[in-house]
Amino acid sequence: MNDTSIHTTKDSHFDSIKEGGNDQYPLVAIVILNWNGKVFLNKFLPSVLESTYKNKRIILADNASTDDSVKFVQQNFSEVEIIINDTNEGFAKGYNTALKQIDADYFVLLNSDVEVTPNWIEPIIELMQSDKLIAACQPKILAYEAKNKFEYAGASGGWLDFLGYPFMRGRVFDVCENDEGQYDTLQQCFWASGAALFVKAEIYTELNGLDEYFFAHQEEIDFCWRAQLKGYKIYVQPLSKVYHVGGGTLKNGSQKKVFLNFRNNLIMLFKNLPLSKLIWVLPCRFLLDALSAYKGLFTGDVCYFWAIAKAHFAFVKWIFLGKKKSSFTQSKNKSFVGMVAKSVVWAYFVTKQKTFTEIVKPK
Repeated sequence: MNDTSIHTTKDSHFDSIKEGGNDQYPLVAIVILNWNGKVFLNKFLPSVLESTYKNKRIILADNASTDDSVKFVQQNFSEVEIIINDTNEGFAKGYNTALKQIDADYFVLLNSDVEVTPNWIEPIIELMQSDKLIAACQPKILAYEAKNKFEYAGASGGWLDFLGYPFMRGRVFDVCENDEGQYDTLQQCFWASGAALFVKAEIYTELNGLDEYFFAHQEEIDFCWRAQLKGYKIYVQPLSKVYHVGGGTLKNGSQKKVFLNFRNNLIMLFKNLPLSKLIWVLPCRFLLDALSAYKGLFTGDVCYFWAIAKAHFAFVKWIFLGKKKSSFTQSKNKSFVGMVAKSVVWAYFVTKQKTFTEIVKPK
């Protein structure tokens, strides 16, 4: 494993401007994409409003909700700006549509089911200001219902194995570790979670934002991969901490979620791998996906089986009909921090390595 961890110095640039006015702080737009999320907005918007960062905008981007969440925010949180999309455009296009209308130095894509801590913004902006090549960063993400545990959708930075399976510092498949400070080191990683994604606005625009064909799920991994192909870096900053409920829109294990995860993962591999790797990675993935599907079928989970089958058919359809709708970056045969040359599936299911440090041995 490359030693890419760095430490923030005590006399940091951010500390030196703490006493200044708003003009000395980059403008941060915290954008919460909402679809029928009144319950979450009522519960978690107050924590966002209590963020201590001086120069910020808080914006609700509504994806054509059918509940009264927009009216609720207008009546109870008047300081929150509101953008209303005409239709439910999903996570990817919903954000792209909204962010085109927002002027800021940094965007924060924040799920509505996230509770933030007061100073969650400062450490990440300090880090990203220190290096123009850092495109995106995430905080440490813990579970709202069990605050001593890492959360399924983000943990402490995303990694990828050579077959395209994502895992995290703090979570491998269904095992979420207790947070005991073991992943508190500032670390370059492969992808940052879309649950609380900080990104430089100009780089988001340069990369044409999220791939709208994905609709939802793994679009942030694809974005981070494309950013790295352009020479940018991705980080996790554990000094920033948030708590995520998870499954607020699509529940874990739902047929649509399974479909999107499998389809989008294959599309991501096709888009970002060089041909020399793609020609053998894709057959391996089809085989492993099929094994997973048949395991579901033989254990009585017919919906899981059909979701994967539909994902494979949809992927083939995308190759012939949908590629032109996706955002591409020229593939290069290069290595990345956070991509490991081993199978996390083999490590987890065969050799029973259930934690990140067992799979990625620290030097």
